[in-house]
Amino acid sequence: MAKQNTGQKQGQAQKQEAEREQIRRRMDQIKEKIIVLSGKGGVGKSTVAANLAVSLSASGKNVGLLDIDIHGPSIPDIFNLKDQKIMSQNGNLIPVRLSPTLVAISIGLLLRNQDDPVIWRGPMKYQMIKQFLQKVEWGRLDYLIIDSPPGTGDEPLSVIQLIENPDGAVVVTTPQQVALSDVRKGIAFCRSLELPVIGVIENMSGFSCPECGHTTDIFKSGGGEKLARDMGIPFLGKIPIDPKIVEACESGQPYVDKYKDSSVVKSFNEAVSSMLAGEVKSV
Repeated sequence: MAKQNTGQKQGQAQKQEAEREQIRRRMDQIKEKIIVLSGKGGVGKSTVAANLAVSLSASGKNVGLLDIDIHGPSIPDIFNLKDQKIMSQNGNLIPVRLSPTLVAISIGLLLRNQDDPVIWRGPMKYQMIKQFLQKVEWGRLDYLIIDSPPGTGDEPLSVIQLIENPDGAVVVTTPQQVALSDVRKGIAFCRSLELPVIGVIENMSGFSCPECGHTTDIFKSGGGEKLARDMGIPFLGKIPIDPKIVEACESGQPYVDKYKDSSVVKSFNEAVSSMLAGEVKSV
């Protein structure tokens, strides 16, 4: 019995190492792996992740967008992918192609019904994320943008451990204090796992009236910038509130693609330009 148990343990260890090696080979084809985090929900993290991916793609980079928000995947809605399903080939998963330089995958594309809840404990979520990293034919990418759920739970922890060497995290917040308090925890989470923080994006930073042009700081403004300064982290920029962002998401066309000349798109592009130029250093 002891020999049998030893053999089973050795077999399991060999299987796990083979899986890790397959993930390494996949990830070696991707230059930059960036996780988009938020300390709490409702700050527009998925919208920021999607528009960052589109902005990077528009700059000529090959980009993948991985949605690991198991319980509330938003990427299928943002890109209007409800009728799309993930295809498989030779035992591997084929991501959905959104443009010549942008592909995406989400658990939402595996559900029979978009309204079906995913009722999973931690081990099941870990296995799903491992499948996305191990089995998806990402190919050669310049960037893999990973949209994680809010907080510091199973999903971001799993993807950080499985990738082994992600290049950094972009942290999304809104200006008000209740969000900033949770962001500090998110940054501490990154530091405890030795995950470099690329920078902070302050979303919903002021509202510009489409009629008169007057800007009102509904949620205040500058909180994210101050937090970044206090914690010694680069500040990537402020994204103002624009009702057209909601309209764009509901139409299935990302905002930066639909309203290319807006001030909000300019803000996204400035953040992306800093990342591309290497001006933003992970800390």
